[in-house]
Amino acid sequence: MIERKKRLRFIQLTLLIVGVLIIYFVYYGNKSSDEAKLVSQSTKKNIKEDKTENTDVFFNIEYTGLDMNGNRYLLKSKEAYLDELKPEIIYMTDVNATFYFKDDTVLYVSSDKGVYNNKSLDMNFEQNVKANYLKSQLFAEKADYSNSKSYLSIYKNVKINDERGNLSADKLLFDITKKKLDITSFNNGNIDANVNLK
Repeated sequence: MIERKKRLRFIQLTLLIVGVLIIYFVYYGNKSSDEAKLVSQSTKKNIKEDKTENTDVFFNIEYTGLDMNGNRYLLKSKEAYLDELKPEIIYMTDVNATFYFKDDTVLYVSSDKGVYNNKSLDMNFEQNVKANYLKSQLFAEKADYSNSKSYLSIYKNVKINDERGNLSADKLLFDITKKKLDITSFNNGNIDANVNLK
């Protein structure tokens, strides 16, 4: 009888220990697993956010194509990022554009900042705009290239240095199709020019 009581107590004690271990592993094992899942998810979230931030910024990009008139262009930027709401809009810094016209002339445009629409192929240049065409150098604060309307509009503190003379104006409109230049002055209606007539 004493032997039987010892066995029962041993079985009860074993069952109690097994029960406590099961409760411990079920409760604490799941908790640590959940914590691991939470940590894993937050790590993935941070990686995903970092990845999104990194994929939205591009370095040393190039866009090439043809405009509506069949002229080839090359657009380069040291750094660019996409507009969050309109992914076709690309904001750029340290911009260089080269336009190769069918008559074998080349127009170079550079600026500190720029915006490119990769659907319409329109381009905007801002801050420290410089352009070279034939033997003329142009300086301004802003320039807009419209692919659909085939013009380059240059405005805000426009200055042209040419071997034939110098010119200052408020706005220049260069019609790419007709190769025609319109000069506008808003302030006093006068255009400052120093032209050498030979």
